[in-house]
Amino acid sequence: MGLSLVDFLVIILYFAILFGVALYTRKRASGSTSDFFLSSRNATWWLAGTSMVATTFAADTPLAVTELVAKNGIAGNWIWWSMVFSGMLTVFFYAKLWRRSGVLTDVEFAEIRYSGKPAAFLRGFRALYLGLPINIIIMGWVTLAMVTILSETLKIDRSTAVIICLGLMIVSAFVTSLSGLAGLLIMDFFQFILKMGVVILLAVFAVSAIGGMGALKDKLIQIDSTGSIMSFTPDLNSAWMPMITFFVYIAVNWWASWYPGAEPGGGGYIAQRIFSAKNEKHSILATLWFNIAHYAVRPWPWILVALVAVVQLQNDPAFIANPRVGYVKMMLTYMPDSLKGLMIAGFLAAFLSTISSSLNWGCSLIVNDFYRRFLVKDKSEKYYVTVSRITTIILMIIAAISSFFMESISGAWKFLIAIGAGTGLVFILRWFWWRINAWSEISAMASALIVSLGLQYVFQSVYNVNMDDPKIFAYMVLITTSITTIIWLIVTFLTKPEPEEKLISFYRRVRPSAMLWKPIAEKVTDVVPQKDGMFNLLDWIAGCVLIYMTLFGVGHILFGNWILGLVFLVVAIIAMLVIYFDLNKRGWETLSK
Repeated sequence: MGLSLVDFLVIILYFAILFGVALYTRKRASGSTSDFFLSSRNATWWLAGTSMVATTFAADTPLAVTELVAKNGIAGNWIWWSMVFSGMLTVFFYAKLWRRSGVLTDVEFAEIRYSGKPAAFLRGFRALYLGLPINIIIMGWVTLAMVTILSETLKIDRSTAVIICLGLMIVSAFVTSLSGLAGLLIMDFFQFILKMGVVILLAVFAVSAIGGMGALKDKLIQIDSTGSIMSFTPDLNSAWMPMITFFVYIAVNWWASWYPGAEPGGGGYIAQRIFSAKNEKHSILATLWFNIAHYAVRPWPWILVALVAVVQLQNDPAFIANPRVGYVKMMLTYMPDSLKGLMIAGFLAAFLSTISSSLNWGCSLIVNDFYRRFLVKDKSEKYYVTVSRITTIILMIIAAISSFFMESISGAWKFLIAIGAGTGLVFILRWFWWRINAWSEISAMASALIVSLGLQYVFQSVYNVNMDDPKIFAYMVLITTSITTIIWLIVTFLTKPEPEEKLISFYRRVRPSAMLWKPIAEKVTDVVPQKDGMFNLLDWIAGCVLIYMTLFGVGHILFGNWILGLVFLVVAIIAMLVIYFDLNKRGWETLSK
């Protein structure tokens, strides 16, 4: 695909805006590590929330959705739609607690909740674990997707595409080291609009080119007379999503397992944006807006393009072998030549937004929770800002080198996330139950890793079963979660609780619900007990209803089922009103301190 002068000018304009924002926010990011990593904790909800959405809209996301739809229909997206339950927990139970904690990073939590060497170990280990291997693999996967996009769109070989991506990563590292989070928030807002604009335009052009939604539905029925490809819910007798697997997704996995981007109780990029919000009110609204946009607004343009790819490429060997390329092929086929530059700029935005956030977040862990905590203490804030900028460049270099080996690293992903399987419950309860201690987390992480890898070995080596079998996945999650939970509960009761002064300090600082903090709450008489658990539960239920009704309501309207779609949207509005009136009744002023 050749690029015209206009296309190059559009791409150059995109980079000019990025550099302009970086230079504009440079001084704001230079005062302290809080300025550099948290934008001085002064972000508005719409800016922080949109940044969350932009960060999780990576170059590989539309490609991954295309693969899910091609293999299992629209319902294939339940693999990630099920995480709505976890996302809404963060909104109504954890966002305000994270904001009250006053920490700079989510792993710093370990030393405000626990004490002694176990707490220090947790903080240091998680800082290096998340900041280096996990973060580098995330950047590697995103880079691999961008390599595919560049190879297909520009008709260049993989090596050339990798070199271009490395150049883009250098740009990202330079911009990130200058602007800090303050610049990233502004860039993400601009990049989100650009990315969504591009994917919506592609969806419109692709659907129009095959005759509109009516023609698309007819062609899909010709491929699958049962219409299951257009179903919003999975067939629970299907091979890819049997009842036991669906049960695990909607009832267990979303709270039981930890992995980057979907941490039970929040964490990672999401927590960083929560820390940057002006106050608790803005932290709640930011995460609420993120979940609405992430689950209910963003998916449909991707899904429509994926369905067109299923129709148009059903006999294409390349698409059959690798459905992810279907999205790229649709771009090449249906995006007008006059918008090619805009299209490429949109995917550059998707790539750079995630890379920049990964660099800034990973750097915050390495500098604040390892270098500053264990290696070099008591230096000036400007010193640590300088170290942060240097670390950003170093992290980019490591990620760039790893991208050359990304195909071999793909197998390591399962190994790395094994440490999070079954640990979710302890991450959820550590806020609300005083008895949990540092050994609870350590034992949960260790047992999850051992049990998960042990089960993989037994299933694969001894019984020679397919580890991609959905039923095997379901059984592994259930067994790992059960054993891990039993182990960390036993360890919790066999070890001493955290010192009373540490628990009192945490309770006074965070003010969690007093229900499971009763022994401590009774001794902290100057703190008004928080008894909002039932109200938060009501808002959580209403939030889940809001997301699913909006998601399916928009989907039904797109497919011409206007009455059903409008009914769903009315229910979504009612759910939103429930949340609005409840939060107003409790008083926003209590969340603005």
